[in-house]
Amino acid sequence: MIVATAGHVDHGKTTLVRVLTGMDCDTLPQEKARGISIDLGFAHWDHSLGQSIGFVDVPGHERFIRNMLCGVCAIDHVLLVVAADDGVMPQTREHASILDLLGVSQATVAITKIDRCTPERVAQVTAEVSALLQATCMQGAVTIAVAALRGDGMDALRERLLAAQSQLAHEELADGQRPRYVIDRVFSKAGSGTVVTGTVIAGRIAVGDHLMVSPAGTPVRIRAMQQYGRPVDEGRRGQRCAINLAHIESSAIGRGDWLLAPQAHAPTDRMDVHLNVLATESAPLQHWTPVHLHIGSADVSARVAMRRGASIAPGASGTAQLRLARPVSAMHGDRLILRDQSSRRTLGGSIVLDPLAAKRRSSAERALTLEALALRDSAAVLAHLLNNSPRGLDLEWFQQVFNLTEPAVTAMLPADALVLAAPQRTAFSAQRLHDLRGRIMASLHAFHRDKPGVPGLEIGALAREVAPMLAPAAFALLLKHFASDRQMVVQGGLAHLPGSELNNSPRDMRVWQQLQPLLVQAGVQIPSARELAAASDLALPMVRDVLYRISASGQLVKITPERFGLRETLTALAADAHETARAQADGVFTAAQYRDRIGVGRGLAIEILECFDRLGLTRRVGNARRYTGSMPPVLPGPSHHKEAQEKT
Repeated sequence: MIVATAGHVDHGKTTLVRVLTGMDCDTLPQEKARGISIDLGFAHWDHSLGQSIGFVDVPGHERFIRNMLCGVCAIDHVLLVVAADDGVMPQTREHASILDLLGVSQATVAITKIDRCTPERVAQVTAEVSALLQATCMQGAVTIAVAALRGDGMDALRERLLAAQSQLAHEELADGQRPRYVIDRVFSKAGSGTVVTGTVIAGRIAVGDHLMVSPAGTPVRIRAMQQYGRPVDEGRRGQRCAINLAHIESSAIGRGDWLLAPQAHAPTDRMDVHLNVLATESAPLQHWTPVHLHIGSADVSARVAMRRGASIAPGASGTAQLRLARPVSAMHGDRLILRDQSSRRTLGGSIVLDPLAAKRRSSAERALTLEALALRDSAAVLAHLLNNSPRGLDLEWFQQVFNLTEPAVTAMLPADALVLAAPQRTAFSAQRLHDLRGRIMASLHAFHRDKPGVPGLEIGALAREVAPMLAPAAFALLLKHFASDRQMVVQGGLAHLPGSELNNSPRDMRVWQQLQPLLVQAGVQIPSARELAAASDLALPMVRDVLYRISASGQLVKITPERFGLRETLTALAADAHETARAQADGVFTAAQYRDRIGVGRGLAIEILECFDRLGLTRRVGNARRYTGSMPPVLPGPSHHKEAQEKT
């Protein structure tokens, strides 16, 4: 169990820990000289039951509140210390508010220095503390009156801490969460190198593990570990450890950093939070208020972003977005403390909802996501988003936000959920699939009713109609999934109902016999429908109609509504795109580079590349592109509908 002290300066916190553990937490010369704690102190009590209780002694002076916040970021139990002669003081109140905002509910109150006061005064202070904690999550905390140096009440305090440790049950998440360790101290040791101390927040870490220092992103290896001076092979959630790190200098790491599994490294400077403003504030918290944000053991400047004109009143709560001056590491459920710009006053606290808040997201979509994340429990959030998210549930985002391993997320999915692989792992519930399928079928029926002469509905147009927020690649995979039972057909960039395509008439074949040689002769200079009509002396509407019909068979690929290319021509052009990408050091190429390679005009080169974007062969990277298709390139072709007709 990890216990942190809390309370006003000179109320006896360090003395109490020294009597309990035999260790002096004031180790700095300035602390010895001034008689007050300045930075965090650490000690442990190896008691007779064969276990240890770790203590983090925090400074009580208001000037060192930043250090106090670092010390209480990862504790199991708080020992709130109030001197009987002084009673409840300003830092007593602020520390109690901070602990409440952090959700620390396991607490013991020690009324110290009772040898200096009358029993009536001790009873009065005890009542004051009880009233102070009444409105916090620490209400009802056991209170013990002590005189540390004389020994009064110390046996009762020891028994209380032992009882608290025996009742403590860490939620076992080691198999479902990736390693996460918060750093509160860094130093260099002769013969060992860089050493950090801190607490394992999630998962397990072990000697030999390769981790990442976040937010810097520096890879390191655990060379050795200790707990309370004893060598150990691993550390688990809720344990303090000292770690000897390889591959990093002590100057490159500091308090506020984290050790994470490499997959969990995702620094953020923008997060959606549920924010509580202290009732003691004199005015509402306004949009764009500058604050000091304390997360883990880090302190970073930030702004509170809300809708313009919005605010959160004292004692109230609401959702907001925090814009940070520099990136930090954060996960869903992390608790934060907000202090004013001068860092002299605690304003409130918040719980992280989405640590990877998007810069641009529709208000309706953001509201839905925050509604789900407010459920807190990861399984409940997953179920809510599976059934309601217009984009499907991005499993990689979900895994990162909750710091879960991939097997843990997979185990949470319902058996009838569908997981698509592109553009990232996206999941849909059975109900969501049923709704999407119904809308697609209704749209195709309406299309064939209104346009009986057109072979099919363009997939892009269908996506914009029934699932405008779904990624094109994900929609294309969904269509293929739906087409597997042959109740719809997907081919040549079109979707249609079985039996709706028309057989090539003799007229169509005569027209095609005139157009095909022109397309072959043109090569990569693919003519438009108007140019083909002029070259063949045929009516433009007839040429367009036949091109659409032939594209449904897969012989042509639609580049634009006015330009169709032979499948073999487009396959060769896709190979040229791959070679253009290979010629660049980073694999990213521009439209101009592609134009120069294939020898066509800029306008036609861009039309071809936009066609490849839709087919999933290329992907935009700013104003350039990256080739993402296979080699040799495979263009979407006819579905199994013809085979189904033959069987029928």
